[in-house]
Amino acid sequence: MAGTMAAMPIRYPAPLRPGDRIGVTSPSSGVSDALWGRFSYAVRCLRDRGFEVVVGELNHAPSHVSGPRGARAAELMAMLLDPSIRAVVPPWGGETAIDLLDLLDLDAVAAAEPTWCIGFSDTSTWLTPLTLTTGIATIHGQNLMDTPYAVPDGILHWVDVAGAAKGDELRQHSPGRHRTGGWDDYAGNPTVSEMTLEGRGSWTRIDPGGKDEPATFSGRLIGGCVETLSFLAGGRYADTNAFAAQHAPEGLVVLLDIAEWKSYDICRALHAMRLRGWFDAATGILVSRTRAPEPDGFTQHAAVVDALGMLGVPILADVECGHVQPFLALVQGATTAVVHDGDTHTVSQRLD
Repeated sequence: MAGTMAAMPIRYPAPLRPGDRIGVTSPSSGVSDALWGRFSYAVRCLRDRGFEVVVGELNHAPSHVSGPRGARAAELMAMLLDPSIRAVVPPWGGETAIDLLDLLDLDAVAAAEPTWCIGFSDTSTWLTPLTLTTGIATIHGQNLMDTPYAVPDGILHWVDVAGAAKGDELRQHSPGRHRTGGWDDYAGNPTVSEMTLEGRGSWTRIDPGGKDEPATFSGRLIGGCVETLSFLAGGRYADTNAFAAQHAPEGLVVLLDIAEWKSYDICRALHAMRLRGWFDAATGILVSRTRAPEPDGFTQHAAVVDALGMLGVPILADVECGHVQPFLALVQGATTAVVHDGDTHTVSQRLD
């Protein structure tokens, strides 16, 4: 469990304002020529909001990554250490951002003025370690390619979240609607800006003994994509116990984004994370809605319960924090209060 020592403060970047510079780089996968129209439109949307957008050299897709790992790390570091760049957002995630972690000078990042970093999926591979090792808040939320979308009622756009100041409170709730199909066709319709949310349904409590019961819990939020963070959990880049002892003696609200692994793989990964102490300070767990495979009738919910049900904390599934639209924009490191009670499904964050 988290300790009782006085907590070190979380560092929040300055509020993002029109006129500020936003850096766009691809630490993992770049963008293909076929989808470059969407990339350009997303950049234009930020410029239309009044921001100056600095587009890095490494945003194309010569392979599964945007360039050599040293070059990707260098471009990301340059943006993080440039005091004129107030936010960094990648086009999307990818597959192997893990290869640049040991090239990032996180001590230099900790010593610099904080920069808002935004994204999810493989972006979690460097985004979550940044918060865990430096105490700088980051945003688990929409990527650049999602930026043009109008967000539904209850969801905040990442630009608005990054515009919050220390002391502000951000309240979001489940819109009760979600996408049931695949991704929009960015090649055929690069300017699509309305989400197709034809599915109905909200959060589900799945922990043993808690099904259909209300749940309230709080702590500082931390988490990300299971398929990437499971390889880091408990190590130097993803030590939740050290983070909790330093910054969150009240405990952690842990976010889990299940992207594409089969339920058996998710079960193994979550067991491994639990055995490495990833959930020791958890007061409650948020699990994303997912369309990932469920072989032999072994559901994704069952996989989570098999691995984490013995923790004795509330587990809420089908939360808008994964690879199914819409996407909550949640501040990692912020004090977070979750309420799941009847028709109320809210997450409130305070930048304290």
